[in-house]
Amino acid sequence: MGVYNVHERLIAAPGSEVGALVDTLSAGEDDRLWPGRLWEDMELDRPLGVGAAGGHGPVRYTVAAYVPGTWVRFTFTGPRGFHGFHEFAVLPVDAERTVLRHTIAMTVSGLSRITWPLAFRPAHDAFLEDSLDRAELACTGTVARPARWSPYVRFLRGLERLVSRPAQALAGPPRP
Repeated sequence: MGVYNVHERLIAAPGSEVGALVDTLSAGEDDRLWPGRLWEDMELDRPLGVGAAGGHGPVRYTVAAYVPGTWVRFTFTGPRGFHGFHEFAVLPVDAERTVLRHTIAMTVSGLSRITWPLAFRPAHDAFLEDSLDRAELACTGTVARPARWSPYVRFLRGLERLVSRPAQALAGPPRP
């Protein structure tokens, strides 16, 4: 099954300002694009650059290409059955407006033919809109139309919390 999923936002800011947000991807304290308080943190094994590996939750990837301030592409390495990439692109419209676009282009196989449409896609769509809200807020100081989670996404997030809570209890307290 082929997947082509695009989210984009026209932001009233120059391309250099929007591109600077993409350059902060790492989920560290300085990350101004990833909505980490609402979603699992992105982790990379080194600063954003070609070859950096990591992911968020069960989604794993490697940075396949990176043009600072312009574009970054991540190639999926997990979960099993995700074959393709996702990327952020900064597309200046004029001196004062820029489109920030996120694209997934992949095929899914095996169990992912079921998990993508039932769980991953709705959560991904909500996550991306939260990320674009964060970008718009960082560049303009406001969000014209804030994203809202659907009842189904709220259900999935609640289910995720229920499943992860017992796993955290089994792991015990963090070690010093």
